[in-house]
Amino acid sequence: MTDTTPVLRVAGRPVGRYVVRPELPARLSPRPYLHPVTTLAGTAVTELSPADHAHHLGVGVAVPDVEGHNFWGGRTFVRDQGPTELDNHGAQRHLGFQLRDPDGFVEELRWLAAGSELLRERRTVAATELTSTAWALDFTFSLTNTTSGLLSIGSPATNGRPGAAYGGFFWRARKEDAAPQVFTAESEGEEEAHGRPADWLALAGSTWTLVFAGATDATRRDPWFVRAAEYPGVGSSLASAERLPIPPGETVVRRIVTVVADGPLGRDEAAALVRKAVTQ
Repeated sequence: MTDTTPVLRVAGRPVGRYVVRPELPARLSPRPYLHPVTTLAGTAVTELSPADHAHHLGVGVAVPDVEGHNFWGGRTFVRDQGPTELDNHGAQRHLGFQLRDPDGFVEELRWLAAGSELLRERRTVAATELTSTAWALDFTFSLTNTTSGLLSIGSPATNGRPGAAYGGFFWRARKEDAAPQVFTAESEGEEEAHGRPADWLALAGSTWTLVFAGATDATRRDPWFVRAAEYPGVGSSLASAERLPIPPGETVVRRIVTVVADGPLGRDEAAALVRKAVTQ
């Protein structure tokens, strides 16, 4: 099956481009990503290698610490030392597509570091129309430990940096003059939403809204990593309070469904679209 760049389409319109083999320097932890992702009206809602964080690559999976190897990009947080430039970057390498359609694909990837495979990933991505102004990106990743020993996933938070439990699914959103609004079903604002689990979380810009929802029990238990004032980005944290162990041959699975809508949504509108996206 061909490995050319897939373009996701909804109702015949392109809404996302998936870069399979990016040409990136090692310190950015090269990995496949979706960019640009757009609303149905064509508004871009992702950024690629912005000036504030060159290692932020649209939509994808990025983990800062897999047994000491950096699959996030940039500096590594070292306990009692802080962010440090280390030669410890890994890379995600595309193996092939098991399925490719205009509205999605199933992909196999290898997570490589120091010349060895640590993890094998199966990534399933699907785009679905919800309304004339909203669609959903369904993103599932399964990480299998292919080594003979125990692996664990960590984050700057588990390595001593409070509030920095990033690592897992991550969406770098469009930066505008004003910071986007952040809200969940029960809270308002970046400070209230960050570091806490919630069934769904919305990031609303001037002409667009993204609503992120965990679509499995395990995913819903993961806290959200949220940035709005510094830069717009949302992720689902695999390792928040403690490291996540993966024994040999075992698999960690997470599924995030993101509503991509034109215009700013209210809480009731966001909740209704999430229900439709997750249950269909």
